[in-house]
Amino acid sequence: MRIVAGSAGGRNLITPDGDEVRPTKDRVREAIFNSLHSYGEVEDRRFLDLFAGSGALGLEALSRGASGCTFVDSDRWAIATVRDNLEELGFEADAVVRQGDALALVDSLDNHDVALLDPPYAFEGWRELLDRVPARTVVIESDRPVDPGPQWRILKEKRYAGSVVVIARRAEWAGPTDEEDSAT
Repeated sequence: MRIVAGSAGGRNLITPDGDEVRPTKDRVREAIFNSLHSYGEVEDRRFLDLFAGSGALGLEALSRGASGCTFVDSDRWAIATVRDNLEELGFEADAVVRQGDALALVDSLDNHDVALLDPPYAFEGWRELLDRVPARTVVIESDRPVDPGPQWRILKEKRYAGSVVVIARRAEWAGPTDEEDSAT
């Protein structure tokens, strides 16, 4: 696995051993960040990488010009991997790393521009998480479509093989949807 683009583009990432961590594939990360870039949600934005695993999503954001990223994971080996990747890529100064359960920590986190939400596929706490996540834009990755609820406006939803990615913005921050634009 590698960083797709930006200042660390092409650099390899360390991944945790075992099958507990399911890193987002390079082509899916590329599609996510191309979409985020088109919405003006990468450069100089603060990211939150919940369920960070290897940190690939947050590291991709930093490589592409994000101003900072907070990484959260409950697994100590995943957190060690995130720290190793940050050191290897030289992004330590732009990062905060916290070990703990995402739902337990979410209320103690500062506001961020974009939250990257890629929990284990068995995760069932979407509504609670999305009600509390401190960000105006979210990237949801799951094995099935996730309805973010009425407080979110879906900007994009796309299936990539076994993953479904939803990019949504809080309704109070969202402009008209493409459907509304074409109807007027």
